[in-house]
Amino acid sequence: MLDDRKLAVLRAIVEDYVSTNEPVGSKALVDRHNLGVSSATIRNDMAVLEEQGYIAQPHTSAGRVPTDKGYRLFVDRLSQIKPLSSAERRAIETFLGGAYDLDDVVGRTVRLLAQLTRQVAVVQYPSLTRSTVRHVELVPVAAQRLLLVLITNTGRVEQRLIETSDPVSEESIGHLRALLNTSLDGCGLAEVPTTVSDLPEKVGPDERPIAAAVLSVLMESLVDRHEEKIVFAGAANLAHVDFSQSLRDVLEALEEQVVLMRLLGETGDSSTVTVRIGTENPDEGLRSTSVVAADYGVGDLTLARLGVLGPTRMDYPSTMGAVRAVARYVGQILAGS
Repeated sequence: MLDDRKLAVLRAIVEDYVSTNEPVGSKALVDRHNLGVSSATIRNDMAVLEEQGYIAQPHTSAGRVPTDKGYRLFVDRLSQIKPLSSAERRAIETFLGGAYDLDDVVGRTVRLLAQLTRQVAVVQYPSLTRSTVRHVELVPVAAQRLLLVLITNTGRVEQRLIETSDPVSEESIGHLRALLNTSLDGCGLAEVPTTVSDLPEKVGPDERPIAAAVLSVLMESLVDRHEEKIVFAGAANLAHVDFSQSLRDVLEALEEQVVLMRLLGETGDSSTVTVRIGTENPDEGLRSTSVVAADYGVGDLTLARLGVLGPTRMDYPSTMGAVRAVARYVGQILAGS
């Protein structure tokens, strides 16, 4: 274990290296930080930090840079995550509050995170397996065409057109709509097929063809979106970073949905922000990056995760603060949608 002074030296090295992208020497630490000891003492502390693998000498200069182990200790010992300014909070509320459906919420979230952190933002859509039906609507759009709208408790909106062989009366549409909402209100999406499988049997002979058509399209809409979806934005932010591995490796890894799912990790405690640094990442192409992620959800229900990916030389306190704040706002918007 390191004593408080050596932890202070490590913290100063991380902060200086993140801000300057230059190896940090003992003289710079004395000049920039009020560490209360001589340059010789700091050199001794740096020697111990290097010996224990927290910092390294990239070349023959006197400066040192943090290692993955050093960043890990820095993050683990953070006394606080940097809060957003009131102006940033207002901007988030205004930008995300203008979203009109789930796709727009996710799209705005991923762009906002990329802008706030200057990193690559990654957002997972709410899991269908955790969603329930809030409302089903049937809207006539032509004599032989209906629009089926399925709205979930997570703000997801599915829309499908239904073609009918004969015109359908307003009375039949109203009857089917009432039946669907009575059966499906609060029903988990995974349970929908069994819950409404007998829908045609609950209506009269004249309404059975349209009931069967509605049932078929409803099943299709659930099957089509069964696979979880992840979006990312801000890849251009990586262009100004020198990676120990090639930028191509990082970009190729980001193109794979499976990699992105593993990258965000498993959902856990929604109150915490998780950080994976360098070699802690499961994908080899991302071993020169760090990932900061958090859960978002409605109330106590965790729906999915979001986060950012960037170089290990990252402003962790600010990035963690931005990820945590955005996750909370997304949860609040979905709760009120």
